[in-house]
Amino acid sequence: MWRIGSIVLFALFLALPSASAQTDSGKWDAIAKALGKSGMEMPGGIYRVGLPRSDLHVTLDGIVLKPSLALGSWLAFAPMNNQTMGNQTMVMGDLVLTEKEVGPVMKKLAEGNIDITALHNHLLGASPMTLYMHIYGVGDGATLARTLHDALSLSKTPFSAAPIPATPPKLDLDMAAIDKALGAKGKIVGGVYQVGIPRAEPVKENGMVIPASMGSAEAINFQSTGHGKAAITGDFVLTAKEVNPVLRALRENGIEVTALHSHMLDEEPRLFFMHFWANADLPKLLAGLSAALQNVNVAKN
Repeated sequence: MWRIGSIVLFALFLALPSASAQTDSGKWDAIAKALGKSGMEMPGGIYRVGLPRSDLHVTLDGIVLKPSLALGSWLAFAPMNNQTMGNQTMVMGDLVLTEKEVGPVMKKLAEGNIDITALHNHLLGASPMTLYMHIYGVGDGATLARTLHDALSLSKTPFSAAPIPATPPKLDLDMAAIDKALGAKGKIVGGVYQVGIPRAEPVKENGMVIPASMGSAEAINFQSTGHGKAAITGDFVLTAKEVNPVLRALRENGIEVTALHSHMLDEEPRLFFMHFWANADLPKLLAGLSAALQNVNVAKN
C-alpha cells in the first residue's frame, strides 16, 4: 500500500504549470462539498486543496511567519484507476497543527481509517510550536473528505479563504537572482516566493508516478525580511546517499538543518526530507542553497 505526505511545500502549488479551477469541470464537486472547501485541479489530474493556517501568529527569530512560508496545510486527491488499487480515490497531505490539536485530530483520522505516515517538527524555536502531520488514505473520495473535514474541525484550521488585498504588497526580493541560482522559476504565493524543483528520477508507488504537486519536489520558500535579507525554509527531498552531502553544504553556508525524517512509508526510491531555516542576506542564502542542490539529482531545465 502506498502512503505519502509532504511538506511542505508549504502552502501551495510549488511553481507548477497553471492549474484549472475545479468549477470548470465539476469532477471533484463531491469531495469539495464533503471537505467544506474547494481546491484546484493540478497537472496529472491531481485535486489539491490548500488550508493555510492563517489563524496562527507564529514567530521565529523575531520574524512573523507568513502562512505560505511554513504554515500551509494541504490535501491532494488522486484517482487510483489501476489493477492494484481499483477504482478508488487516494488522498495524502500535510496538516499543520498546534500541540493541543494533534491528539484529537489523530484520533478522528484513525477512527476514519486514514493513516498517519509522519508527525514531526519543521522548525526549531518557533512560538507557538507547530507540528506537521502527514496522512494517507484510499477509498471513496467524498468519504475520505468528510473524515478529513471532521478531523480538522477539531483544530482551528480555517476552511474559508483569507481575504485577498486589493493591492498585493510588493515582494522585496530579487526573484530573477533566485531563479538563476536555483535553476527553476518560482511563483509568489501569499507574499512568499516559492520554488519547486522536481527530482530527475520519477517517484513511484504501485507503478504510479507521483507528481510534484503531491510532495515529491524540493521545496524552497523565501520571505523578505527587509534590507536585502530573507527568511528561508522548506524541504530537500533526498535519497539516502544525498542526505549528508546536502546537510554539510547547508551548515557550511550558515543554513540551519532543523529536521530530517521520512514523509512516506513505501515509496520508490526511498526518500528522506530535510527541513532548514536561515535569515540572512539573499546572496549568501543562494550560495548555500545552490551548493546543496549540487548534491541532489534534480531535473535540469
